[in-house]
Amino acid sequence: MQQENVYTFHSVEETVNFAHKIASQLHLRDVILLKGELGVGKSVFARAVIKALCGQETEVPSPTFTLVQTYQAPHLTLWHFDLYRLKHPEEVYELGIEEAYAHGVSLIEWPERLGNFLPKDYIEIEFTHGSHENERILSLKGWDNRFS
Repeated sequence: MQQENVYTFHSVEETVNFAHKIASQLHLRDVILLKGELGVGKSVFARAVIKALCGQETEVPSPTFTLVQTYQAPHLTLWHFDLYRLKHPEEVYELGIEEAYAHGVSLIEWPERLGNFLPKDYIEIEFTHGSHENERILSLKGWDNRFS
């Protein structure tokens, strides 16, 4: 059974700081599933992870229309997938998801669109709105205790 950790953040800055903590502990072949409704902060989190690993000056456009963007960090390649516009799960092969799983770190927004094409191991972060405007609740499920 996977361990679940729940975190509450009261500002975008706190969420970004947590993303930096996650980024510092990522390993080759890690897959991070970012779940949650539109506007809950998945892209903010992904952008913070990418900038933490590739440099704060790194331009990180949303992959909403391209579906995937890649970034070269010093020791690994990051793949940022936004599958919101994916019509069929099989289309992920055209995006290079197998290469991402095998040779990089994957950040995947809207992972429920993958259908049965999830990897065996992954970290899932579900974002929900809190009771205040900028409050976010992140539920993290992973296969190990790296992020507790």
